[in-house]
Amino acid sequence: MVTLKDIAQKTQLSTATISRVLKEDMSLSVSPETREKVFAIAQELGYTKHLTKQQPDGYTRKIGILQWYTESRELDDLYYYSIRISLEQHALALGYDIVRCFHDNKSPLLKEVDALIAIGKFSQQQISELANLHKQLVFVDFDTLTDGYSCVTTDFNRSVIQVIDHYLHQGITEIGMIAGQEETYDKKMTLSDPRLRTFKQYLSERELYQERFVFTGPFTSQSGYQLMKEAIDSLKDDLPSAFFIANDSLAVGALRALQETQITVPNRVQIITFNDTPITRQVYPALSSITVFTEEMGIQAVDLVDAMLKKPTTYHPRMVKLGTQLTLRESSL
Repeated sequence: MVTLKDIAQKTQLSTATISRVLKEDMSLSVSPETREKVFAIAQELGYTKHLTKQQPDGYTRKIGILQWYTESRELDDLYYYSIRISLEQHALALGYDIVRCFHDNKSPLLKEVDALIAIGKFSQQQISELANLHKQLVFVDFDTLTDGYSCVTTDFNRSVIQVIDHYLHQGITEIGMIAGQEETYDKKMTLSDPRLRTFKQYLSERELYQERFVFTGPFTSQSGYQLMKEAIDSLKDDLPSAFFIANDSLAVGALRALQETQITVPNRVQIITFNDTPITRQVYPALSSITVFTEEMGIQAVDLVDAMLKKPTTYHPRMVKLGTQLTLRESSL
């Protein structure tokens, strides 16, 4: 078994110094280089005792969960609800306590946790504010790796290509899209839909992209209804025979608009949506969808936090990007 004495011999430091460095005693006057050397040699020798933090008897670590939606809005978007429920269940299974906040990044409860998972879209200012609260910070459904923070995201790029290829293999070259538009948590920044970016680029490379077939609005059912009505009214007989729709709520509204206008799905217009929440099976016809593995997103977020808390000095920011699956149902051929 590796001991502090083994590390001391390799570093030429006393066992007392080694012990204080591994316990992250910041009152100890040693250089950052020395600290890094101690941890590197400990890792090299396989010394792990310091990775299990000693807590007061009865203490259970807490993970804060910040949902960017309000509690009522979350119930209208089962995508984010599913992510939150999954990560809470996994955190509890690993022995953590949960502190949950809805749409309140200034809640004093968030100061009492050991790590924080933020679900949704946040501005640069909010990211900085959250980082000031906790170094152990993970974002879900938002790419923050370039900002220096770990995150869990979905492979939007490949997902969109799957949909387009499915239509192209049927010989369909006129493809429409209903894209989403959203703002950051504090409404200070409007975010472009990454699915639209890929949709435009992939079709443009094949000289098939048509701007008039693209309609953009909020990620709501009512918006989907209005946007499809706009497409029907403006395009008339030129309405594309296939649409990719950026989320399930938009798709449900778009389906209603098509049915009200007696445009049959999938015979006249095919629909493939994104997320694959339970609502895709509760409408008629059932919606084809890109299945996003929201439960796995929650699990991966908790695992990232767990790794941070167990190895705080050797952990580096990372991104977990999950693949998706095209699930075909009655709304497409």
